[in-house]
Amino acid sequence: MAIGSKELRPTELDTFENERLADELKKAKEELFNLRFQSATGQLESHGRLRAVKRDIARIYTVLRERELGIRATPAPVETAPKAKKSTKKAEKPAESTAAETAEEN
Repeated sequence: MAIGSKELRPTELDTFENERLADELKKAKEELFNLRFQSATGQLESHGRLRAVKRDIARIYTVLRERELGIRATPAPVETAPKAKKSTKKAEKPAESTAAETAEEN
């Protein structure tokens, strides 16, 4: 049984892009800070969560490093088809010229 977050399995991390991995790393580090703070003040209920978050951070660092070295492939960015815009053209009214515009023309 692996300790850690269920959404941060190595197979799941393979599908994340580098930006999302960086976001997940930031979240995990914030959670680890909060857990350590709770531990220091005696408010921590689940000591096993500290270990799980540390392992999640290590997994993310491992995936990032393996991508740097070319061991793991970076997922190809998913391209979404451009949405077709609805053409709801309304009858355009010709712009009425103001007195200032007619003065500039003369």
